[in-house]
Amino acid sequence: MSKMQQVELTYKSYDTEETLDIIFYRPLGYYIALLCKKLSITPNTVTLTSILFGVIAGHLFFYNDIALNITGIAFLVFAETLDSADGQLARLTGIRSKYGRVLDGFAGNIVFISIYVHVSMRMANEGSAGIWIIGIALISAMSHSIQSAMADLYRTAYLYFVLNKNSELDSPAEIKEKYQSLTWKNDFFKKFLMLIYMGHSREQELLSKNFTKLCSAALKAFPESFPLWVSEEYKRLNKSLLKYYNILTTNTRMIVLFISILTGYLYIYFIFEITVLNLLLLLVNIKQERNNQKLYQQINTITIK
Repeated sequence: MSKMQQVELTYKSYDTEETLDIIFYRPLGYYIALLCKKLSITPNTVTLTSILFGVIAGHLFFYNDIALNITGIAFLVFAETLDSADGQLARLTGIRSKYGRVLDGFAGNIVFISIYVHVSMRMANEGSAGIWIIGIALISAMSHSIQSAMADLYRTAYLYFVLNKNSELDSPAEIKEKYQSLTWKNDFFKKFLMLIYMGHSREQELLSKNFTKLCSAALKAFPESFPLWVSEEYKRLNKSLLKYYNILTTNTRMIVLFISILTGYLYIYFIFEITVLNLLLLLVNIKQERNNQKLYQQINTITIK
């Protein structure tokens, strides 16, 4: 087996991988995962390390100093590489848990909170935006949260339907039940993660009414496994949308962020996130929900017959 084939075994699926991940992050993350496996380092430890580097990167963006900014970019790229490696390590070792997945998503939020805080503080400090930058940064952060939540939902949903439930898709009811089973006294960190996960799930649910209906109908009609036609139809309808969901995740926004940092035009990043990415989310979600409704109707028709 070639080295590239070994790396591909650590993908969730080839269809859902971004081009930059395939070219850069996955190969590098694979070697880091192999090293961590040899040293008995857990996926969660890798995730926590990625948070550390990402938070420091955000702080370095506060300074109007090109050397520090480039160092921050390098740190953020390394943090993203570790973010790739933790999932690859989990698949290599079989060390997987719901909490690890939630922590992985939470890590990205912490890193970008650091970026928003430090970039907005820099803009305010330079007098280019005044107090308005606080509102702009908050809108941008909320936009980011929703964009990432929906991209995560539908990339996971693709695995759920196309790979016949081989995914980490959790219903809001399941998440709430798990949250309520934990106590703050005995399971503080796990309960905190599930609280974050519930908020994440609510964001997804608000914009995916037809998807919720589709999942319920599919599980009711096919409780054991989806028939081949369901998987093929979901893939036919939605595979073309994956490239747009990939834009809504991390790599594209990081490129725009780096351009903003290096040129000194910091507002470019916020404008891009609030306008371009929100418009893309709106358009792709409308299309996705129409496709969800189509498949829902097909399943209902067969169930009625």
